[in-house]
Amino acid sequence: MTQPTQGPPELIRRRALFSNPDRTSAQLSPDGKLLGYLAPVDGVLNVWVGPISDPAAAAPVTRDTDRGIRFFWWAYTNRHLLYVQDQGGDEDFHIYVVDLGTREVKDLTPFEGVQARVQEVSHRHPGEVLAAVNNRDPQLHDIYRANLETGDLVLALENPGFAGFVTDADFNVRFGLRMTPDGGSELLRRQDDGGWEPFLSIGMEDTLTTGPWGIDSAGSVLYLADSRGRDTSAAASVDLESGDYQVIADSQRADVSDAMFHPETQRPQAVAFTHLRKEWQTLDDSVAQDLEFLKTVANGEIEVVSRTLDDRQWIAAYLLDDGPVNYYHYLREEKRADFLFTNRTALNGLPLAKMHPVSITSRDGLELVEYFTLPVQHQGDRPAHPLPTVLLVHGGPWHRDNWGFNSLHQLLADRGYAVLSVNFRGSTGFGKEFINAANLEWGGKMHDDLIDAVAWAVQEGIADPERIAIMGGSYGGYATLVGMTFTPEVFACGVDIVGPSNLLTLIESIPAYWQPQLDLWASRVGDPRTEEGKELLTRRSPLSYVDQIRRPLLIGQGANDPRVKQAESDQIVAAMREKEIPVTYALYPDEGHGFAKPENNLSFFAVAEAFLARHLGGRHEPVGEDFQGASLQVVTGAEGVPGLTQALESRPGGGD
Repeated sequence: MTQPTQGPPELIRRRALFSNPDRTSAQLSPDGKLLGYLAPVDGVLNVWVGPISDPAAAAPVTRDTDRGIRFFWWAYTNRHLLYVQDQGGDEDFHIYVVDLGTREVKDLTPFEGVQARVQEVSHRHPGEVLAAVNNRDPQLHDIYRANLETGDLVLALENPGFAGFVTDADFNVRFGLRMTPDGGSELLRRQDDGGWEPFLSIGMEDTLTTGPWGIDSAGSVLYLADSRGRDTSAAASVDLESGDYQVIADSQRADVSDAMFHPETQRPQAVAFTHLRKEWQTLDDSVAQDLEFLKTVANGEIEVVSRTLDDRQWIAAYLLDDGPVNYYHYLREEKRADFLFTNRTALNGLPLAKMHPVSITSRDGLELVEYFTLPVQHQGDRPAHPLPTVLLVHGGPWHRDNWGFNSLHQLLADRGYAVLSVNFRGSTGFGKEFINAANLEWGGKMHDDLIDAVAWAVQEGIADPERIAIMGGSYGGYATLVGMTFTPEVFACGVDIVGPSNLLTLIESIPAYWQPQLDLWASRVGDPRTEEGKELLTRRSPLSYVDQIRRPLLIGQGANDPRVKQAESDQIVAAMREKEIPVTYALYPDEGHGFAKPENNLSFFAVAEAFLARHLGGRHEPVGEDFQGASLQVVTGAEGVPGLTQALESRPGGGD
């Protein structure tokens, strides 16, 4: 409904939206005595720990000084923490353990050029962690038991060719998952003699909507998401002794998107399905009253993000679209929820915008779920007049946009733009038919869906057709380049972040540990091993149509990106310069697939909003101090962004 406009509010500072959170990722120790969370130390995210009885007494227990810690786990000793970290965004993650008594930090996987993953932590083996490490063969992760006290690594299983494993609470490797030549996969069960027996076959059409979740603590039931014989994936179980198969919960409109497991039994107690918004189905009556009570505590979508081993204490997070995340400590027996903290206090009181979910129809009849945000002065769900608009395209592409707080939506809406995010075909969550409609359609029907969303926004009076930008990262960056080359008349400008420009070179340069998935890429994107496949990949590559670019383009790239190599941006920039087509290229030597460091995020979005302001006419905040501490290098085209040359010259060190 269209409502009259009000005057634009004062600009929201970029730092309020993109700086480090104050505190986030709250987790209880398994015994419920301690609270851990992420918070900055000298501007870098580290793990803090304190008594749950006095969270204000928390202190940092890690000392990362560079990229910041993004994920951590409690070990069941209650005095060790685990976290992972890479270098410069190369995704060669190491597993670290912190002893809370001595504050010693130990690298459990001290190998150069090797990627480690946390495979399993278990209350039955509190002093160990099960790790997957590709130190023997870059394509394969072997399974090790790592001792938290000594750091000793003991090989538990040499990988015979699997993409991944399912392990249990006793640290037994129970299943292996491997790809098949047709782009499908199969789950094999490990036998007592060490052999492998076929257990479950997954056709190519089901590979992105079917897969194992894990095994209950008794070791007797396998839980999985399963779309075989149906469209949307259901929550299902298989009794490993009798073979009895059961659908636990399902939805006709959406795939199962989340599950809540009992901390000790590891049996699912609730599952979620996300169509427009996330909706939970309760499976276990023992938590039904708790979830109903939590609905009365605060506004927002509820996520139970941590539970003690005895299940008496929970951490609940409340998610909003127009405000910060609020964390509560919930005592189940007392039915009492105590406020802990807000993740970003700087957001409190700001004029943040609502996000509107809507369902539209593509030109060939598919339902497209999308989310749009309007500047707050345009009240209601339609503006008083068409607005300059930014189409934000998600990455993956086997991912999806969701309702909730989105810093980029908020920044752009505050600057005067309508912001549109559409789940184009190939997005996950809407059934396998929707995903498979994208097979071999990169730059084809997947792009048609984006254009259909733009047409809808114009028809609804939301978007000014002369002032529409396309912007995104990873696949969204590719979609931006497709938009600028395949449909150059639609978009006034584009912002590409770590987007591939040549699908052939993209697939040829994937990390070694992605090689087992090559058949999946061949069946869904194009096969670089055949002449027909090469022709398709070349035809769907923006690099092949550089001379079609007619509008301004901004490119951001991390030099250490292992997924979309720097060469993907270098080659299209070089081609544009050769043809004397203007382009602005921002390179970050200490980043990978996206920008993890807040200083780099701030600097890039300072550049991006000035770029958009020039070509769409919105507001923008001057750079100010938002280049401070950033590694930003502008390889070419600084003159294409208002104030960029001066900002680069005035920062410490000067130049670009």
